[in-house]
Amino acid sequence: MKAVQFDIKIPQYLALKVLGTVTKRAYYSGPLSTVRMVDLPEPSIPSPDWVKIKVSRCGICTSDISTILLKNSPAWTPYTSFPAAPGHEIGGIIVEAGGGVENLRAGDLVAVCPVLNCATRGIEPVCDACRNGLSSCENFAEGVLPPGQAVDLCTSTLGGYSEYIIAHKSQVFKMPAGMSAQDAALVEPFSIALETVLSNLPQKGEQVLVIGGGVIGTLIVQAIRALDIPCEITVAVSSSFTRELARKAGADHTISGKNILQQASQITGGKCYTPLMGPAAMMGGFNRVFDCFSTSSSVGSAMRLARTGAVISLVGISGQLKFDPTMIWLKLISLKGSLYYGFHEWKGKRRHVFEIAIGLMSEGRVKLADMVTHTFRLDEYKKMMRVNINKGRYGAIKTMFVYD
Repeated sequence: MKAVQFDIKIPQYLALKVLGTVTKRAYYSGPLSTVRMVDLPEPSIPSPDWVKIKVSRCGICTSDISTILLKNSPAWTPYTSFPAAPGHEIGGIIVEAGGGVENLRAGDLVAVCPVLNCATRGIEPVCDACRNGLSSCENFAEGVLPPGQAVDLCTSTLGGYSEYIIAHKSQVFKMPAGMSAQDAALVEPFSIALETVLSNLPQKGEQVLVIGGGVIGTLIVQAIRALDIPCEITVAVSSSFTRELARKAGADHTISGKNILQQASQITGGKCYTPLMGPAAMMGGFNRVFDCFSTSSSVGSAMRLARTGAVISLVGISGQLKFDPTMIWLKLISLKGSLYYGFHEWKGKRRHVFEIAIGLMSEGRVKLADMVTHTFRLDEYKKMMRVNINKGRYGAIKTMFVYD
């Protein structure tokens, strides 16, 4: 089968860190490329509790691009194994189901939760995080599988940049009748946004700030609106293009430019104060902040814009940060990491966030299809990289590999 495979070695890493300052193309094309098209044997299910899936659609995530461009922190590496096929926004058709798999069969259209937790790794008893339904796991480098947080970061499972993958029965969610393969691939990014919101749930009348008007930012807005939470949402955007996306998603306000503090103060009623040196900060402001970049700059802005007692969710994945923590102490701010997908009480039952997301999608509470602006064949992966590195130039929002 065909797959786009990622791999990296230390000499290659060092060389690309130099050459990549001249041209990003070196990361995905040429002799030092971190990704290349390969022929691999089709994977086999390792036990009766697994299924084999023919990939129909695979969305392209910013984290995929960051991996290929070597932007992620080396702190991830103990919980990964390479070579591996990237891609975790997966929709496909089951072609084989093991004897221990119930309620799923060949021919079913499914969405795949990519996380490789205790259940997938054959670990019993499960870790405290898994037992408590948290979205991460303490055993990403343990058990019967090689290290890997998710199917696209593990050398034995493969991600969606391949024609076939394998998944444990706990990772697979059947799509309702009438939903498409594209819908199935969009479950994962919507679940990321929904998990973020459910784990930092806005309350009635609160002021909410979303930093970033791209895919995850607009999905966070849609998730809040789908949950019918009567709060006021502001999105910090970087362009007229993302401003329009935020408005369509349901944002009440957008802010941008160098004077976002003043704009925010008009929205929230907060007061701005200028120190002897350094940027101004606001007292009063936003109760909850969802930072879709998690860079030193964006976290600094989030703290200056947050009100006393605010909770800031760091949604974006970035490298090492440097910021002044004064506002954390002064305003009693809580910084909260957000990663992957957990379990939540929903309509009286404990539900995986994928189940909640699929339900909201099937009820028409969110509109995701319009976000898909570009599709590619797998052998067009270099073109895919060009488009995603230059989204503004191409007018791209969500891009996707199509296999049929």
